Amino acid sequence: MEYLLKNTTDIDWITLILVGCVILVALTKILYPLRFQELLKLPITNKYFFVYGRNDGVIHPFNVFLFIVQIVLASLLLLLIYKWKNPSITSINSFLYLKICIGLTLFICAKIFLEKLIGVIFNISAIVDKYVYQKLSYRNLMSILFMAIVLILVYITPMSSFIFFTIVSIVAILNGIALFSSYKEQRSIILPHFFYFILYLCALEISPYIIIYKVVL
Repeated sequence: MEYLLKNTTDIDWITLILVGCVILVALTKILYPLRFQELLKLPITNKYFFVYGRNDGVIHPFNVFLFIVQIVLASLLLLLIYKWKNPSITSINSFLYLKICIGLTLFICAKIFLEKLIGVIFNISAIVDKYVYQKLSYRNLMSILFMAIVLILVYITPMSSFIFFTIVSIVAILNGIALFSSYKEQRSIILPHFFYFILYLCALEISPYIIIYKVVL
């Protein structure tokens, strides 16, 4: 029987990150228990938006806490995928993780800024703000799922093709639900300007994910 040495250095700092995320999610649930429960029901019902989406903006402690978790876990997941696609890399370092974290944060913030700028230019700020809020909520929900996935990848089983396509499917389904829900509500505005809607969809909803895919893989 051959014994394989396991690099525990990587796991040490990843464990600290995961513990921090668990604490932040637990704190969010304690401070906003009802809101947290409604968020978990988003794939089934959009009651969350009727109760909490009318007066609350994107910059709300509940959203900020889960956004931090979203960035931290999404960056860690991208790092694990990168290592899986590059087997020659024997270990992953915190510096590379930090670069991915910063890059992803800037990427998401720039995307939100462009969407809000479009809202101002076309005088549809209220619609765009609601749209951004809905997408952020679904992605905050995804961050909770990412936590379970990262825990499995770090402590139970390494990344595989099946797990990778499962992650892609989860992201695609939740994004699809979020976009469909938003577009359904605004169909009276979208249909008369369908050509511009398609341009927006390709430029700001499809191409960013293609860019991330190309950069990471």
